[in-house]
Amino acid sequence: MIIFVRLKIKFNNLYVFMNIEMQLKDKVLEAVQHIYSQQVDESAIQIQKTRKDFEGDFTLVVFPLLRVSKKPPEQTAEEIGKYLCDNIHEISGYNVIKGFLNLTLNSSFWVLFLNNVAGKEHYGYITEKENPSTVLIEYSSPNTNKPLHLGHIRNNLLGYAVANIIASQGDKAIKVNLVNDRGIHICKSMLAWQKWGNGITPEKAGKKGDHLVGDFYVMFDKEYKIQIEELIEKGQTEEEAKKNAPLIIEAQDMLRKWEAKDSSTIALWKEMNHWVLRGFDVTYKNLGIDFDKVYFESDTYKLGKEIVQEGLKKGVFFKKDDGSVWVDLTDEGLDQKLLLRADGTSVYITQDIGTAHQRFDDFKANELIYVVGNEQNYHFQVLKLIMQKLGYSFSEYLFHLSYGMVELPEGKMKSREGTVVDADDLMEEMIRTAEEMSRELGKLDDYGENEKNQIIRTIGLGALKYFILKVDPKKNMTFDPKESIDFNGNTGPFIQYSYARIRSLIKKAQAKEIQIPAEIPSVIDINIKELQLIKLIHTYPEILYEASENLSPAIVANYIYEMAKEYNQFYHEYPILSEEKAGISVFRLFLSLQVGKIIQSGMSLLGIDVPERM
Repeated sequence: MIIFVRLKIKFNNLYVFMNIEMQLKDKVLEAVQHIYSQQVDESAIQIQKTRKDFEGDFTLVVFPLLRVSKKPPEQTAEEIGKYLCDNIHEISGYNVIKGFLNLTLNSSFWVLFLNNVAGKEHYGYITEKENPSTVLIEYSSPNTNKPLHLGHIRNNLLGYAVANIIASQGDKAIKVNLVNDRGIHICKSMLAWQKWGNGITPEKAGKKGDHLVGDFYVMFDKEYKIQIEELIEKGQTEEEAKKNAPLIIEAQDMLRKWEAKDSSTIALWKEMNHWVLRGFDVTYKNLGIDFDKVYFESDTYKLGKEIVQEGLKKGVFFKKDDGSVWVDLTDEGLDQKLLLRADGTSVYITQDIGTAHQRFDDFKANELIYVVGNEQNYHFQVLKLIMQKLGYSFSEYLFHLSYGMVELPEGKMKSREGTVVDADDLMEEMIRTAEEMSRELGKLDDYGENEKNQIIRTIGLGALKYFILKVDPKKNMTFDPKESIDFNGNTGPFIQYSYARIRSLIKKAQAKEIQIPAEIPSVIDINIKELQLIKLIHTYPEILYEASENLSPAIVANYIYEMAKEYNQFYHEYPILSEEKAGISVFRLFLSLQVGKIIQSGMSLLGIDVPERM
């Protein structure tokens, strides 16, 4: 069993989230020296955020210090707690629960922290890193025989968000796409167009090119199945019929002609690929994602074949009697894997071998992350092992971000049968649904047509993106369009509305000529709800770090929801503009402004826009 582990030793992201935590560590070391006349290693000082069900802000785990105190945990905690209270003016109190010392920080510390956040343009980001890593993130990887579908949407959104989050932590994230523009599946669409297309083009059909080509892919499969049934009726087994059906034989012949650079085959291939790629570009633009570099399998498979041939000469691979080339992975608990067919044509993994080599050569990358569904787990286990056997040092830095499948409430999708949920259609449906919901709620009645349409689009696409990204990538998920666009609950529209509410509040304050200062006096008292919001803001850098390390946009998404939920509770429980005490009103506006910045920042990393009003 091969276990894919992402190596982290090369990443120096040990981010200091707040100076107070380092200060606490230093003071605990000082306390141990002062009280017990002993020195301990810094690793023995374990400080963590206090759990929600206990009073306090930070907790010191006392148990590792008992070997120097020679006293019970409660007494040790009491002695250290008293010393810290006497020597750190930010600590207002402490309590002891068994071997845990819970420390409470005073209001002035949290207000000072909030002022510090307000002065940072990109709070939570690591903007200057001593040794940044170069990380390639491959996502999308479409086939040029059909349009993008719901599964591709999850792939693209994950890849784009992961790249943004990695970049937020000071590393260089390079977004790459590998277009699978060659192979038997491409020939199926080409052959079907030759047989039944009658010279149709996207312009004549009034269709996007990827949709038109996808129609012929479905057409091929239907005719192929008919031929299989006919051969079975004539006495062939299903396996024999699949191999002997005239259509598949013609498609295989077309692939051989393509690899032999037959001029007419190449001309048709270029034309149909051009149709599809133009269609993809429209979908990518509407989805709001992009790439820094696009590779094409039609280029990289050649290098892959060369590498396989070289591996064959070195004895890494072996050739069977029919001339096909294989790799033996039985010693690693897998099986034998085909690399080149008997007729010399390459298979899917051949181009991945070439592409991996090419990318590391192009970018001198520290890591290559493949964002690909979990049905390809075996494929990437094999790829990693092959690169290891070939002696490539970068093989240990190949990582498969394996994500779960997306289904609809009615079940799975099958592209060959034409039952997939088309990405373009889904985005249009989400925008229509957003319009219907907004009309029913009367939220956009007073808006001009252009602004209304832009907001509706932002809500619809935000609902789609957030609903997909809030789910842990490793999990399968069911996408429910109606649930995703609800203005209540853990949804994109709820978060967008929360942000718009904050912006509306700030604009009303400006209309009243209320000045929101750059800093707030540290002497102000804060209530429990305000403190909860400030603590949530305090954890934002930690959230981004965790999301980057785990390659999980869901961590950011659910944090932003928690922030929006807490803010709405605060908004309903405490007056802001109507607060009689001007100092408190201004503080709450100041806090609201910082919450809005965090919401906007987090949603932006997810590739989601937030409207100024809605």
